[in-house]
Amino acid sequence: MTAPPGVDVPFLVVGAGPTGLTAARLVAQAGVAVMVVERRDGPQRSPAAHVINARTLEILRQAGFDMGAIGALAKPPADAGHVNFVTRLNGRLIGRLPFEQQGDDMRAVTPHPLRNISQHKLEPEMAAQVQRSPFVDLRYDTEWISSTQEGDTVVSLLRDTVTGAEVSVRSSWLVAADGAGSPVRKSCGIEMVGPAAIQSFVAVHFRGDLRRYTGDRPGALHFVMDPAVNGTFIAHDIDRESVFMFAFDPASESLQDYDNLRCRAMVRAAIGDEEAEVEVVGTGTWHMTAQVADSFRHGRVFLAGDAAHRFPPTGGMGLNTGLADVHNLVWKILFVENGSAPLSFLDTYEGERKPVAEVNSQQSLTNAFKMVILAGALDLHPGATGADLDAVLDDPSRASGIATAVEEQRTHFDMLNLQLGYVYETPLNRGMVCAPSEIDPTVFRPDGSVGTRLPHAWVGDGRSTLDSVGSSAMTLFSFGNHDAWADAAASCTVPVNHVRVGIDIDPGAQWGALCSVGADGALLVRPDQHVAWSVELMPRDTPRALREALTAALGS
Repeated sequence: MTAPPGVDVPFLVVGAGPTGLTAARLVAQAGVAVMVVERRDGPQRSPAAHVINARTLEILRQAGFDMGAIGALAKPPADAGHVNFVTRLNGRLIGRLPFEQQGDDMRAVTPHPLRNISQHKLEPEMAAQVQRSPFVDLRYDTEWISSTQEGDTVVSLLRDTVTGAEVSVRSSWLVAADGAGSPVRKSCGIEMVGPAAIQSFVAVHFRGDLRRYTGDRPGALHFVMDPAVNGTFIAHDIDRESVFMFAFDPASESLQDYDNLRCRAMVRAAIGDEEAEVEVVGTGTWHMTAQVADSFRHGRVFLAGDAAHRFPPTGGMGLNTGLADVHNLVWKILFVENGSAPLSFLDTYEGERKPVAEVNSQQSLTNAFKMVILAGALDLHPGATGADLDAVLDDPSRASGIATAVEEQRTHFDMLNLQLGYVYETPLNRGMVCAPSEIDPTVFRPDGSVGTRLPHAWVGDGRSTLDSVGSSAMTLFSFGNHDAWADAAASCTVPVNHVRVGIDIDPGAQWGALCSVGADGALLVRPDQHVAWSVELMPRDTPRALREALTAALGS
């Protein structure tokens, strides 16, 4: 039997969703070749994820994506800045909450406040931008079949799904961003931990104008509470395109029980207008899970995104956690490749990202269960009807309890600290990181301490302090005695970019105070924009102190 033709490439990324594309962009940005393979015939076409949080937008910005083009895809906060709880879409308003913190005041803590950008619009734009790089070989209609590891090489067999032709790819590293069912993960024998089937849903993708029914209460999400048509509208484009999701029982039903005619009738009923113009584009099913892989690494194969974790959608953390995964991973692999860190340093990927995934999974699950509180306040017991719901809403004695139950849902839509405030435990802050149970998902207070994301501040010309951090080198921010710090950086064998605060950038004195750095102290920041080391005042032996910090931070 003739062996398939071979291809050599440093990085192979399996999966061309937002996580895989971001990984490819970060690799290519360092001038390293990467192949991305995807078994689909092109980017996502149907609505899927839609919450793109501030940290994800910061990562895309650092990776060099055109943020103007991506921002143009976002739905304006005026349309997508709230969540409504209603009897039916055109019915009574039960409660209304802000959808995250999308206002311009957020630009004090991030250059990019959270936006609703539908994945089926974001992903094609990302793919088009990634494909422009001469370092990226993006192949759709290409299925990963198997991999074996031989020393410092991963040998993967790929198949063209159109022609059936096979190719053997030799890579130094494989990043598995191939989704919740990840064939790569399964081939590695890595198990998922957590409930695999919490609840099952039918998702109806349809075209139609919902603005005429929401009136002066537009929003990104509309929870329809009438027991006869209970479900959720996701307004991907309130004037044109949405999804209606409702629970079903896979033990007694299947997707075949929900043809287009039935789904259209259900959407119309949930809207509250049996004559509503609704065009069903497609339907699908999905199963709510809360699982995290028991390992994120198998030799030179790394799991990222849904391949490593899958959460309930209540909080919109899935896609966002995936991009943060590869933001943490890629620079570490590059540092190992160029000799700046030992191979064992890659163990920190799981050590840092798995706790974040577990916190995000638990919070998303908590958000989902809190909907039971609202159902209880509305007395939505089995057999309840729309008339029963109206009776509850008409009862003045129930108003306070209903308002409290709606307020209980607020955390579901206000998780800034989970988005921007996660802290990595490292050798330089061990024992100083809060336990997951102590994390408040809402309150975010940037402080520049070790393990946290570098605080954002504007430095002029639309630039952020975050923009001074390159994606493939350590960055040293000195606050005084800049020549001495420059000499210390030059003495290091690891590449260190030096930024003089007050000269190269001027974020103001308040930023230094926020970071707890004095007149001649410094911050050492990793390529993923997390603080690796902080010193309030210049050490007596500055070069030695900096070298020791790098050794501790990189495990070398």
